[in-house]
Amino acid sequence: MKLDILAFGAHPDDVELGAGGTLAKAISEGKKVGIIDLTRGELGTRGTEQTRKEEAKAAADILGVSIRENLGFADGFFVNDKKHQLEVIKMIRKYQPEIVLCNAIDDRHIDHGKGSQLVSNACFLSGLLKIETESEGKTQERWRPKQVYHYIQWKNIEPDFVVDISGFMEVKLKSVFAYKTQFYDKDSKQPETPITSKNFTDSIEYRARDMGRLINTDYAEGFTTERYVAVNSLFDLI
Repeated sequence: MKLDILAFGAHPDDVELGAGGTLAKAISEGKKVGIIDLTRGELGTRGTEQTRKEEAKAAADILGVSIRENLGFADGFFVNDKKHQLEVIKMIRKYQPEIVLCNAIDDRHIDHGKGSQLVSNACFLSGLLKIETESEGKTQERWRPKQVYHYIQWKNIEPDFVVDISGFMEVKLKSVFAYKTQFYDKDSKQPETPITSKNFTDSIEYRARDMGRLINTDYAEGFTTERYVAVNSLFDLI
């Protein structure tokens, strides 16, 4: 299956938090979208590997993505090396996306920066003819996405561009809160973490609202890019 957008996240819930509204909007416009989680999030303080798997499935159904796969890399300990790059390359060649979304280049969680660099490197390497990979017993064709964009996560990084997600904030929030074990629950007796606070939960909406305010819309999500953003005309800008 060829996809228009393939979004990678170091952990299940990264994609929903960083780009859930953008993906929901793209899907509503008829684009085919997929999600690849690098790890199962098994080191998360709350929940288990199994509950995280169930939550990821529920979030994918809410967004309406075409596929969601998990590469099963070691949470907290995966590295950006040949072995891991080849696994990501296989996914890129399998789904041949025009656009790849991935983690923030620099962030609080060490896996976010590592995941960002790993996916970015794999996108380049995937276009090289002499790197051979197989899937389901067949040699894969080389493929390099046209663009690689990084969504914004914990840190307030200045975006290179923003996407208006007005009308899609509700589905974004539903996909995020499908991860019931991970976020604020006033009745929970589990240990507290930075993302289980009500402040963090509230920040998901108010950050999107503030980014929307800056472009005169209700809500927006921001992205950074490794190359210049190009438009055909000044009238492409809103």
